[in-house]
Amino acid sequence: MKHIISLVIGCALLLPASHSAQAVISNAAEPDAVNTQPTEAQVDHSQHDHSLMDDSQPATNKATTTADAIFNAKAEELSTKPAQIKYVCPMHPHVISDTPGTCPICGMNLEKVTVGAAAQEILVGVSGGMQQALGMRSQMVKKGSLYRFVKTIGTVEYNQDAISHMHTRITGWVETVKVHNVGQKVKKGQLMYELYSPELINAQDDYMQALDYFKQDKKRGSILKEKARQRLTLLGVAEHLISKLETSGNTIYKMPFYAPQDGIVSQLDLREGMYIQPGNTLVELVDISSVWVIADVFENEQSWLGVGRSAEVTAAAQGLFDLPTSIDYIYPELDTVTRAMRVRLKLNNPKQLLRPGTLVDVSLFGGPKHDIITIPAEALILTGRENRVVVQRESTGFASISVKVGMMAQGQAEIIEGLKEGDHVVVSGQFLLDSEASIQGSLQRLSGNAQPDPHAGHGR
Repeated sequence: MKHIISLVIGCALLLPASHSAQAVISNAAEPDAVNTQPTEAQVDHSQHDHSLMDDSQPATNKATTTADAIFNAKAEELSTKPAQIKYVCPMHPHVISDTPGTCPICGMNLEKVTVGAAAQEILVGVSGGMQQALGMRSQMVKKGSLYRFVKTIGTVEYNQDAISHMHTRITGWVETVKVHNVGQKVKKGQLMYELYSPELINAQDDYMQALDYFKQDKKRGSILKEKARQRLTLLGVAEHLISKLETSGNTIYKMPFYAPQDGIVSQLDLREGMYIQPGNTLVELVDISSVWVIADVFENEQSWLGVGRSAEVTAAAQGLFDLPTSIDYIYPELDTVTRAMRVRLKLNNPKQLLRPGTLVDVSLFGGPKHDIITIPAEALILTGRENRVVVQRESTGFASISVKVGMMAQGQAEIIEGLKEGDHVVVSGQFLLDSEASIQGSLQRLSGNAQPDPHAGHGR
């Protein structure tokens, strides 16, 4: 002790004048002020029984909460205990009590839970009346088929195979026009315009001369007749007009031209008195009794699809729903901006309700997977770490189990592991049950899986 006091006095002499040496000496005079904590080498463990962890050794750190008491309790004692009644806060699962009460954090009433053995499946009991109050619904697990499903947006366009152009093959002047505006509907064979052309008049005269020569010389005249007739056909003169010319022998000065198909006028460059020449598109006709739908598909979904796969188109604004069709063509290139692949559908439009430019909903069905276990996607509880479902084991008993999920499409999820055919999964109200099962599972892990600490009961 003399050596300690001398050492402290020497240190006090080195302190600044503002520090009180008296206080240092006073503290040194008390033996308890010196650090008497034994080092690790000085600790004698001979009095400790590491296998049984005797509670005779006092602990300096006392359990401050019920959860700490369960953590620090011996596993041998807890695992041999029968089922226990605990009271847990629904919002703060770490608040655990042996008696009823309220949560000190949120003030909610503590809920009663039963703790069983650690290896036992956790069953949550819910009475029939409570099931109705929670709106719980269950559905039986069964096997079925699931299609890879792509839902996207498409645009109605003209069927390019149903577009025709009216061009003139000769020069001339338009005498009469029977179509006056874009969008006008026309029928096949309807008169479109009349044309005066000196070239057509010469071709008709040549044909009538060939007919006269044919009457004189059948053998040689037949060849000239066919050549003159073929010339009129190639110039765009209708067959019935050639027959009329042959019968009457009268030249047609205003040659009529007719619509080659049913449709609507999508382009019109024709007015009375115009001088026209070959190369100009006078009229464009489009038949919209069938249309194309061009849909965009994400790049990662293109492997699901193929030509001939079934599809459905919905145009709610026109009152058309789930129109059946199929994939007609898949374009070979991706859009450089959106990185989307274009898919073409061909759709019958007999009432012409689908108009080009309309946006429609498109459903594309990829290859199917048959004989797989499926459940409604709403039954899944996605926690981020795993996928869980609540299974009804008995009329009032429910268990939360982990499952492995495969493909998800059309509101259904493929279950690879965790369920079998005939199980009943909860599809509504399952989140409260899963929360309750998680609380009970935590208590069971506390009571059944707590590992003894080799230094439990030691002062630190």
